[in-house]
Amino acid sequence: QVQLVESGGGLVQAGGSLRLSCAASETIFSISTSGWYRLAPGKERELVATITSAGATEYGESVKGRFTIFRDDAENALYLEMNALKPEDTAVYYCNADLPRGPITYHYWGQGTQVTVSS
Repeated sequence: QVQLVESGGGLVQAGGSLRLSCAASETIFSISTSGWYRLAPGKERELVATITSAGATEYGESVKGRFTIFRDDAENALYLEMNALKPEDTAVYYCNADLPRGPITYHYWGQGTQVTVSS
């Protein structure tokens, strides 16, 4: 069972930056589509950014130009660099990896890390 552990969340003022990290217990990010999602109170889960095994990235409209997803395959780590943070970015951020194994895709999630942006 792959374990994903996020870190790097915290309290930051609007306009500030944070880098989230997601450490995997084994090789997964380089062989899956992985990403970051967030969940804010009263809202539905929102895609923040994804990266394919080939390195292609996609971003949610609300974070384009401000957030960057990248990974370190040697470290089995996934990152989310967040700049120009806004209060509306406040949410619990979850690391995800979707790993295809033949006809089945396994979905792995971390426990989440809280990001709070004060105005």
